[in-house]
Amino acid sequence: MTLLQKISQNRKVTKPVIYGVEGAVLSDAEKYFFSKNGGVGFIVFARNIEDKHQLKELTKSIREVMEGEVLVLVDQEGGSVARLKEPVWKKYPSGQYFADLYQENQNAAKEALFKNFQEIASDLVEVGINVDCAPVLDVLTPKTHQVIGDRAYGNNPKQVSDLARKVCEGLLSKEVYPVIKHIPGHGRGTSDSHLELPKVDASIDELRSLDFPPFIDLNDQKFAMTAHILYSAIDKENCATTSKKAIDLIRNEIGFQNILMSDDVSMKALSGSFYEKSKAILNAGCDLVLHCNGIMEEMLEINSALPNLTDNFWEKFTK
Repeated sequence: MTLLQKISQNRKVTKPVIYGVEGAVLSDAEKYFFSKNGGVGFIVFARNIEDKHQLKELTKSIREVMEGEVLVLVDQEGGSVARLKEPVWKKYPSGQYFADLYQENQNAAKEALFKNFQEIASDLVEVGINVDCAPVLDVLTPKTHQVIGDRAYGNNPKQVSDLARKVCEGLLSKEVYPVIKHIPGHGRGTSDSHLELPKVDASIDELRSLDFPPFIDLNDQKFAMTAHILYSAIDKENCATTSKKAIDLIRNEIGFQNILMSDDVSMKALSGSFYEKSKAILNAGCDLVLHCNGIMEEMLEINSALPNLTDNFWEKFTK
């Protein structure tokens, strides 16, 4: 039985959400809340991590509370985005390192990247993590904000596709699921969506020529994460995460039919209450709301907006 099949049979998993946790151990309040309002998964950050033993105990306790298997996510890209840090864990190169290597020797770059993410996956499996929020499929432009910057695999869509495929293969070889991000492309964003809503005014033809191709090439992956970006050529009113037009494009033109999660609902790019934002994310066509900071007050509000999971969700989850 696969990991996703095991999760689909866990009766505690009832809500279309991924939550963060506050600290290095679950509080009694968190144990109660999660046991009664079971999300599909949980995401860990540096605040949750002290060492290997502690992190393994934390992920074990999450599964105990949930009485079975769940997704446990982390952002472990290498470079500046690494939640598992030195000296406990190895430091891995950024995407830019492999982009530069690709310019010298394509095969060497792909082989090195595959091995790199095999090693990362082994680190994650050891501590009970089964999903890595990588790779970045955003294509660099001259104006790409530094929030993406050296995380990207280049400014050529084919190069980005080639390298991102090896990230996925490396992770999957150790049974860790990748998450392709930030669909339909963050490379034209000139501001940080953690702080404000980036707006992209490129034409649909420009988006089709540069931004969409890597996501089309990797649309067979199980998980994708949206971009909190407003693309005026797609929807003049709503960012991709809360835009039915954008999600329809992701589903139909880009062809991603699997599990689509929002980027963090706490980011400043989104406006409104947590109830309103969560409703908007699901109504637009995302499958999962992602909430990262572990603040209980916000989780309670999000939970009030969430329906129970449907057969249609589980069909998509396990196909």
